[in-house]
Amino acid sequence: MHTSDDIHDELHPSDDCTLCPRLKDFRIANRKKYPTWHNKPVAPFGAKRAPLAIVGLAPGLGGANRTGRPFTGDGAGELLFPTLLNLKLARGEYQRDGKDSLALQGCRIVNVLRCVPPQNIATREEITCCRRFFQADLKASSARVFLALGMVAHRAILDLFELRPYRRFPFRHGETYPLARGKTMVASYHCSRRNTSSGKLTQQMFVEVLARAKTLAQK
Repeated sequence: MHTSDDIHDELHPSDDCTLCPRLKDFRIANRKKYPTWHNKPVAPFGAKRAPLAIVGLAPGLGGANRTGRPFTGDGAGELLFPTLLNLKLARGEYQRDGKDSLALQGCRIVNVLRCVPPQNIATREEITCCRRFFQADLKASSARVFLALGMVAHRAILDLFELRPYRRFPFRHGETYPLARGKTMVASYHCSRRNTSSGKLTQQMFVEVLARAKTLAQK
């Protein structure tokens, strides 16, 4: 059961949210260890009226948890933001510390989880607990196309549209899935450094899948 102290509004948890005890403890520990970092739930980035929603898993410890902006400062952002700039889905300049002129155009970045999980691994209970904020945000947005970065994001979008069982919509990189009310999901391997360094996801693969999502969103 949550209290008013856990929720800033229906779209975002409070800075000291206690809904997920493990994440709360990790946040408190990081505030002591890295007192100049953001160390709070990380809000989505981009306009709610954007037709394309890019859905990630959670803030990275030295990335969004440090800078306060999704994907900013971590390995995944090193691929994501240059690709957005090249595809004209962003303008300005990207800097790892977030102190830049970057602005998104026609897209919005939303994470399934608002707080950084230890070792970048979220539990099923934490994903379920934070679902209220994720779903409320996307329901309040104008997104018509959802780019799912990884399996967790893929399933979170299926949950948003109440599409079960999951086996009817198997995750495959580059696959397009029709959703309810004329909306569409495009699946991509997460642009994490682990996937790019292993060759599971190449720069060209990511450019192609993001370009496809952009084209669908602009129809």
